[in-house]
Amino acid sequence: MLTDNVTEERFCGKCGYVVSETLQDSGPEWRSFSKEGGTDPTRTGAPTSLAIHDKGLATIINPINRDSTGRPLTPVMKNTLERLRTWDNRSKINASADRNLRQAFGELSRLKDKLVISDAVVQKAAYLYRKALEKNLIKGRSISPLIASALYAACRDAETPRTLKDVADAGNLKKKEIAKCYRLLHQELELKIPVVNPIQCVARIASKLGITEKTKRYAVKVLKVSQEHKESAGKDPMSMAAAALYLSCVKNGEDKTQRDIAEAANVTEVTIRNRYKGLRLDQNIDCTLKNKNLKI
Repeated sequence: MLTDNVTEERFCGKCGYVVSETLQDSGPEWRSFSKEGGTDPTRTGAPTSLAIHDKGLATIINPINRDSTGRPLTPVMKNTLERLRTWDNRSKINASADRNLRQAFGELSRLKDKLVISDAVVQKAAYLYRKALEKNLIKGRSISPLIASALYAACRDAETPRTLKDVADAGNLKKKEIAKCYRLLHQELELKIPVVNPIQCVARIASKLGITEKTKRYAVKVLKVSQEHKESAGKDPMSMAAAALYLSCVKNGEDKTQRDIAEAANVTEVTIRNRYKGLRLDQNIDCTLKNKNLKI
């Protein structure tokens, strides 16, 4: 489904069937009600978001203890407002589901900062977690592994190169726990997760090691040929990208060892050697050493 913000239509991207013609504008409200006229952005507020437990629709009592004229409130009125703020905050999270979402999305916000991912991926992860909550998949399970597995599934769906180890390290969790919850979400929610393209992992590894653009382009070329020959089928995308980068470094005489690439890609040196030999034999690449410091 695609959305056209200009014509306010929501339609199918394949057949063009228009589902709805008028959309509700979720952007900021720039209308001003002040006497001076003009635009007043102070009334806009934050947009709605699935990554907030109440979707950002709740209101708050102003924490500034002043009246409409700007004068400070009396001590009695301050105490009254503090009690009102306390009860207002409690009334928003009275249900167990709200408390669950508040804790889960707090963890999601921390994972977002550590993994440096986009807002679209966070929104997708929040959507998957809400669907899991509707199906009672949260009951009897820990919140942290489930929200981490939802984030990993969202990264896979958006083709954002984040491995299971990256998510586990960011959340201070075990890979086994996240993998178990990910399999649960994949089965119960019937997710259609695309296969990770190893070409997308090349830039990540190369940026950590400072590899030149020429070497990266040759590694991408090697991976494209391996995909045509179905050499990369059933293999870890990160290990294939690491092996292609190492082969490209050897071919172009760039001083990067197997250990350097293995640490940047979070794989073992043995895996890189095995994938390197497979790529080299499959494409008959002559990797004569141009740099004697390199070791095959």
